[in-house]
Amino acid sequence: MMKCYDCMEDGKETEAACVCIVCGKGLCVDHSKEFELPVSVGKPPHVERLPKGLPRLMCQYCLDRTIVDGFD
Repeated sequence: MMKCYDCMEDGKETEAACVCIVCGKGLCVDHSKEFELPVSVGKPPHVERLPKGLPRLMCQYCLDRTIVDGFD
């Protein structure tokens, strides 16, 4: 079974529950961060953002280095 990379750095062994979509390291529930990726449909100039985005999981390191202002 895959172990959480961040827990291993802290000297613990925890089962990974997911994988970061950016760097690919295994993450436990405590170290994974969820955010919604916005989805738009249509062709310019009639583009509409859907009310519900796609859920994505990332590690804190990658999330801190991703531009999230555009996702609000």
